[in-house]
Amino acid sequence: MISQTGEYALRAVLYLALHQKGDPVSVETIADDLSMPRNYLSKTLHLLAKRGILTSARGPRGGFELAVPSDRLSLFEIVEPFDDLEGRGQCLLGRPECSDQTPCAAHHRWKDLAQRVSAFFHETTVDDLIAEMNGGAGPAAGNGSEPG
Repeated sequence: MISQTGEYALRAVLYLALHQKGDPVSVETIADDLSMPRNYLSKTLHLLAKRGILTSARGPRGGFELAVPSDRLSLFEIVEPFDDLEGRGQCLLGRPECSDQTPCAAHHRWKDLAQRVSAFFHETTVDDLIAEMNGGAGPAAGNGSEPG
């Protein structure tokens, strides 16, 4: 569904929402706690910082923090830099032209599913996932839960 980079981005942002307590969280801490390759994660987080989703600080007390409140941060915003969730121009069966006017055999069924997947990523926020992790009790940053 989404690439490994998109998954890493989601897991890391969820981790930050759960663990930041006013100080940036280092890439090393996130990578170690989530068992992710540090350099790969660093590049992923820096791209999210360029997109305005995270802020980054250098130095011994540096790291990353959310730049957008978790209740306003959709999963789409996190994954979109890495994955094409809208499926623009992609035919499931690989046809160069596939549209409502010239559909492939899977077009109508795939279009419906792709629209529902896109809606999920657009409509679901980081806080929504945190609430699910807490049994529907709402967000509780710093509760020690680990995503994924």
